[in-house]
Amino acid sequence: MNFAQLLFPDFALILCGYLVCRHTALNRTVWQQVESLVYYFLFPVLLFQSIVRSPLDLGATSRLIAAGLAMALAGIAMSYSLPHLPWLGRRIDARDHAASAQIGFRFNSFVGLALAERVAGPQGPLLIAVLIGFCVPLFNVAAVWPMARHGRLGLAGQLLRNPLIIATVSGLAANLLGFSIPVWIEPAVTRIGAASLALGLMAAGAGMQFGTLARAKALTVSVLSIRHFLTPVAAMVLARLLRLDPAQTSVLLAFSALPTASSAYVLAARMGYNGPYVAGLVTLSTLLALASLPFALGVLR
Repeated sequence: MNFAQLLFPDFALILCGYLVCRHTALNRTVWQQVESLVYYFLFPVLLFQSIVRSPLDLGATSRLIAAGLAMALAGIAMSYSLPHLPWLGRRIDARDHAASAQIGFRFNSFVGLALAERVAGPQGPLLIAVLIGFCVPLFNVAAVWPMARHGRLGLAGQLLRNPLIIATVSGLAANLLGFSIPVWIEPAVTRIGAASLALGLMAAGAGMQFGTLARAKALTVSVLSIRHFLTPVAAMVLARLLRLDPAQTSVLLAFSALPTASSAYVLAARMGYNGPYVAGLVTLSTLLALASLPFALGVLR
């Protein structure tokens, strides 16, 4: 399986945004407006469509759901715990941690959807859709909470107004109620989703500043280690404990090793945090997935 070929489009779009912002008239003033468009409209449409696309079979996938949620909680707990570790906490800036904790547990759903059928056959997309449907609302709440808490923005208000959380919760409810997007509007919705992915990755590239990574080396190494090493190991342990079948095990391991969500940058920037630092983490995570996916699907499986 050629993971480099699978991840190259994402990395190329990040690089394209970086070069366009720095070497053309389309500077940061332009990209700030693009971030708003992606955050408030394009990404919510994409998330809603991804969740309602495939019906959720709760009976047949109950153990996979349990494993996915347990893995999600483990990733969140590890990411949240970093400032409280005695040998690491004093080296971590609290504000940078609030913005970047999400890197340790969020994932790129489009890479997951592209990978699912290759690792688990025809049932792969349905299995990954189940994980997306149940984990995305939890991950989005967990991503917003540290930033709302640190900035004293009012957690309940931030959650109720957050467009990504509104989209994922409504998508999950629509799926469970049997709603599907009408055929006549589905092509337009699909194109909006594709635009959100491209513009979100380019916006991450446009906002990236590698110098910020050098100033927060301990935090950078920690959150990326959680995303690309500790989470896959946790997934392997849970797959064995819950005795998942081979297809479910493959999907859970692939899910655990995906690059982080490109929307992490947009979320951090829109909430007033260090967007360039998070954009750098998104880029490094995309590159590290070239190692973590073979590690999870080859070594651990």
